[in-house]
Amino acid sequence: MATRHFKRFNIKSFTASSIVLLAVSLWACESNKPEEIKAITGLEDIPTLIITKLETTINDSGMVKYRFLTPEMAQYDKKESPYTEFPQGLNVIMYDARGQIDARIKSNYAKFLSNEKLWELKNNVEAVNQKGDVLNTEQLFWDQNKKLIYSNLFTKVTTKTEILTGIGFEANERFTTYTFRQPQGIFDIEEPAQ
Repeated sequence: MATRHFKRFNIKSFTASSIVLLAVSLWACESNKPEEIKAITGLEDIPTLIITKLETTINDSGMVKYRFLTPEMAQYDKKESPYTEFPQGLNVIMYDARGQIDARIKSNYAKFLSNEKLWELKNNVEAVNQKGDVLNTEQLFWDQNKKLIYSNLFTKVTTKTEILTGIGFEANERFTTYTFRQPQGIFDIEEPAQ
């Protein structure tokens, strides 16, 4: 008959040595600071939401106030200053209280700063008001808190009778009243001969 030998070990010494080993290994590791984790993971640089072919409306008291159309929207909620980006451009249509189109703005790129409620539209920006006046510039800001649009760059406004140009532009958000900070010229549009 075979004899079995069992090796005895002391559970108290095993548990004590395990705790010492765990404490030493934890002491050897540095604590991860939030900014170090962010630097490694880069989660704030990854969009929290991406939508393609977006068409949405914003309503107020049952009436459509704005309509947004874009090929792509990317939302960055993890950023210190969260924003939504429209890398392939944006069309915004504004409606008046009667449901009629009041103004339109489009650009090849747009960004919305959520906390500031500030839009930045860039590259081939065009805005059209209810009268048919057309604004063209390369960068336009739309401050929803102040209800105004403005640009610090060269801006051209084409009405039915004239073309106005200048550096620095400011208007109400419906683009019905506007001023140039540095007007450069007013050019009459000639009526075509009949």
